[in-house]
Amino acid sequence: MLQKERVEALARKLKQDGLRALIMGPSSDVEYLAGLELFDDERFKAVGVTAEGQIFAIVPQIYEAEFARALGEDTPRYSWVDQNWFYGAFAAAVKDFGLEGAPLAMNSGVRAVDAIEIAERHRVRLVNGWHCLDDLRICKAPDELALMRKAGRLADEVFADLVRFIKPGMKERDVRREISRLFDEKGADEEAFSSIVATGPNAAMPHYNSDDSTIERGHFVVLDFGCRCGGYCSDTSRTVFVGEPTAEDRRIYEVVQKSQEAGEAAVRPGVLSQDVDRAARQIIHDAGYGAHFDNRLGHGIGIAVHEAPNIMAGNTTPLRPGMTFSIEPGIYIPGKLGIRIENIVAVTETGCESMNLSPRELVTIGD
Repeated sequence: MLQKERVEALARKLKQDGLRALIMGPSSDVEYLAGLELFDDERFKAVGVTAEGQIFAIVPQIYEAEFARALGEDTPRYSWVDQNWFYGAFAAAVKDFGLEGAPLAMNSGVRAVDAIEIAERHRVRLVNGWHCLDDLRICKAPDELALMRKAGRLADEVFADLVRFIKPGMKERDVRREISRLFDEKGADEEAFSSIVATGPNAAMPHYNSDDSTIERGHFVVLDFGCRCGGYCSDTSRTVFVGEPTAEDRRIYEVVQKSQEAGEAAVRPGVLSQDVDRAARQIIHDAGYGAHFDNRLGHGIGIAVHEAPNIMAGNTTPLRPGMTFSIEPGIYIPGKLGIRIENIVAVTETGCESMNLSPRELVTIGD
């Protein structure tokens, strides 16, 4: 359903930035404005918003019903069929809304190949509109926060079940399938992203993307997963140990735990994003593992799993109530191990609220 107040706010932003319109392909931007989740195939489809607050859509004929339901029957839709492709429909929209020669922003949902065709065929100047909605989306309203709390609660419940499920000898894929099954069973809309289950040396790759290794005794296992509820995401990481950890294993784990706790403790309104990163990173650096934590501390989250703000060095954005992001320090030693602990937090008037309540202490898995 079209969120008119959000469209009006976007129009004001476009006018302030000297842009005539924003063209949005399939993306979380479109979901934010209209609740419209689009199948992302090769057919060009987009929602346009002008600086005057007018809305239009470029629509492959086979998607007419979805656009009409989300945007309303009165929203102009420029329909096209496969044999004619989208060029004529786009040209008609440009003409009708007086966009010839105008600076048009395009978001990340528009494919580069389509943007190139548009630039070559029409007298328009294309502008990077990737971050046009960041300021509107960065602070969550109470209803948005409620959905994120629900998604976080389901992730906590899944972790509790996984601790009882995981056994030595299982494949990583067995655990991934169980995560998917559990979210479905608990009523999540869907998984927010493809879950990561990384055992032993695989865990040293933060975005490990396979699942065929066997879970063995003497290894850490990183679990990174989340779901969507009402369109809003959760994202949590916990690291468990299979068998009895050594003193060194425990020491490294405790460094990550203290780092995560220090990151959360640094969150409050007015603090710069980079200072939260610094607070957590200093713990790992002082313990001698600074070279093994070289990614940002956290990312914003909401309708998209990754959105503004980035919690990292160089980001001087002051924190404001309603911002939501991850605090996820890690130590990654190639060929040996990886450990990550991740909570999603919301900035409050006085500090922060954690949306994940699973234990951060080391959990061990037996037989």
